[in-house]
Amino acid sequence: MRYVSTRGEAPALGFDDVLLTGLARDGGLYVPAEWPRFATEDWKALRGLSYVELAARVMAPFVDDALDEATLADLLADAYAGFDHDAVAPLKQLDANSWVMELFHGPTLAFKDFALQVLGRLFDHILSRRGERVTIVGATSGDTGSAAIEACRDRDMIDIFILHPKGRTSEVQRRQMTTVDAANVHNIAVDGSFDDCQDLVKGLFNDPLFRDEVNLSAVNSINWARIMAQIVYYAHAGVSLGAPDREIAFAVPTGNFGNVFAAYGAREMGLPVGQLIVGSNENDILTRFFESNDMSIRTVAPTLSPSMDIQVSSNFERLLFDLLDRDGEKTAHVMQTFRASGELPLDEGRWSRATQLFAGARFTDAETSAAIAGVLEATGELVDPHTAIGILAGWTARRDPRTPLVTAATAHPAKFPDAVEAATGIRPALPERLSDLYDRPERFTEMRNSLGDLQDAIRANNRAGAPV
Repeated sequence: MRYVSTRGEAPALGFDDVLLTGLARDGGLYVPAEWPRFATEDWKALRGLSYVELAARVMAPFVDDALDEATLADLLADAYAGFDHDAVAPLKQLDANSWVMELFHGPTLAFKDFALQVLGRLFDHILSRRGERVTIVGATSGDTGSAAIEACRDRDMIDIFILHPKGRTSEVQRRQMTTVDAANVHNIAVDGSFDDCQDLVKGLFNDPLFRDEVNLSAVNSINWARIMAQIVYYAHAGVSLGAPDREIAFAVPTGNFGNVFAAYGAREMGLPVGQLIVGSNENDILTRFFESNDMSIRTVAPTLSPSMDIQVSSNFERLLFDLLDRDGEKTAHVMQTFRASGELPLDEGRWSRATQLFAGARFTDAETSAAIAGVLEATGELVDPHTAIGILAGWTARRDPRTPLVTAATAHPAKFPDAVEAATGIRPALPERLSDLYDRPERFTEMRNSLGDLQDAIRANNRAGAPV
C-alpha cells in the first residue's frame, strides 16, 4: 500500500512514514494511491467477529507490511481494552429502521478515542522500532485534544502540544485536557477560534526547517491513520445490519469532515452505503456546499455543539481530490483559491456527483435543544448536542426510509451537561472514573494567535533532539 498527497507534489509513502509525517510536504493530505476493495464474501466474513477482530481485518490492507498480523491484532486489543462497553461500538435501535452507534465508551467519552487510542500505540511501536522521538502538535475544537492526550500521555517517544480555542470548549472538554498530569503533555489556550488553532498547526507543518528541527508529527484528522481507524466502525455497523446484502445510510454530525469521510472510505472499500448525511450547526459551510455548491468561509459562531464550530473543514480536501479525478495540480489550485478568496470553486458537474451520495442539514441552537428533548421523549435516549444534530439531520434528510439509518453518537451527554440539562431538566452524570474531574488542578498556557510564540513554546518544551 502506497499513499499519495492530494496536491500531487510530495513523494508517495508507505504506511509508517505516512503515520509519522501527518501533513504532506506540499501541504496536501495523504490518501491511499488506490482504495483496497473487499469482495462480497470478504464483507460476509466479517459477520460475527468481535470489534477487535473486525478492526484487524479492515485495517490490514492499509498497514500492509508495516505491521505483521499478530502485532496489529495485539495493538488493537490493547487499544480497545479500556472501553467501557464490551461491544466497543454498540448499536442502539431508535425506531423501526434507525439506530445510533454509540462511539463514546472510550477513555474520554468521544468518538475520537477510536482512532487515537490506536494512533498512540502505533506511534510508540514504530518510533521504538526506529529509535526516534517526535513532537506531536494538534488543534482541537473540543474532543480531539483530550483523546490525543489520553493516548499519548507518559509515552517516552512523544511530546504532545494541543491547542484549543480559549473559552470555546465545554468545561468538561477543557478539563479532560488540562487536568492530565504528565510531563510530556502541554496544553495551549489560543486567543481565537478553532480555525485559528488549525491554521497555526498548518503553519508549523509548512515551515520545513522547524518541522525537521522538532521532528513534527500530527494527530489531527489530517493524519491518515485517524481515518483508517474510523472506517472500522462504519464497517462494523454495516455488517451488523445486513451488509453487503443490503444498503445502509449514515448520518454524521461533523465540522472537520474527517468522521464522515471515514464513512466514505468504507464505501470506497465496497460497503454498500446509499447515503451520507452531514449534520451541521449554525457554522454550516458543509451543508451550504451540499445544498447549493456554496463553500464560502464565514465568521465562526459559538454554539451548543462546539466541536462543530468550524468554517474550514480540512478533510474535505480528501473528497475534493476524488471529485477532481485525483488530479493533484487541480486540487492544489482549488485549495489555494479557497484560502485566498474564502470561496471554493467547483463546477456543477462535480458538485452534482457529490450530492448523489451526500446531503446536509443545519440546525440552530434552539432547534438543537428541541432535538435533545424530542429524542428523549420519542426514544428514551439522552443525547449530547452533536448527536442530537446528527439524529435530526438523518430524520430530516434521509431519502429512502427503507434503508437502515445509523447516526454516529459522537459524545457522551455528560460532556455537555449544561446544554443537556437546559433541554431536558436532567443533568447527565460523568462515569465514576471521571467523577472527580472538576476537583483536579488544571495545567495550561494562554497564548496569543502567533506562530512565532507557538514555535518558541515548542522549542522550549520538546525532547525530539535528545538521545533515545
